[in-house]
Amino acid sequence: MSLYDWLLFLHIATAFALVSALVLFTYLILGGRSLDVPSDVVRMFRISKVGDALMGIGSIGVLVFGIWLAIEVEEYELWDGWIIAAIILWLGFGAIGSRIGKIYYPARDRAKALVAEGRDEANPELNAMLRSQTGLMFHIATVALALLLLIDMIYKPGA
Repeated sequence: MSLYDWLLFLHIATAFALVSALVLFTYLILGGRSLDVPSDVVRMFRISKVGDALMGIGSIGVLVFGIWLAIEVEEYELWDGWIIAAIILWLGFGAIGSRIGKIYYPARDRAKALVAEGRDEANPELNAMLRSQTGLMFHIATVALALLLLIDMIYKPGA
């Protein structure tokens, strides 16, 4: 296999990790909206560590291997419009994604605190945190940005 083949494989594999993380976080966000008991929230959010790892690997890998591919392949330049668009979409994805964590991880931490206090019954504050409309809208925005990134990578408009 050539260097190009390896770079393309790693770029696609890390994109798969990114999309997998999005699917996992979609499950957490939508599933969390139906939970009332703090111990259930804690149990469900245990898988968020997997999502964090996939998101980190996917986000960094997509960018690094994508830029490396753009440098390696003679037909592409870093200043091609579709590559610049991908970098801008990636930046927006990261900025919005970090805001989502600041909304939902305090809910996870609050659920842990309630369980530690022995208060494992429905809690209005926790319920409000899990049903955040802002968090849901931000998540929908990251999914849309990820789809736009995939479309940009597949069709390479202007290339």
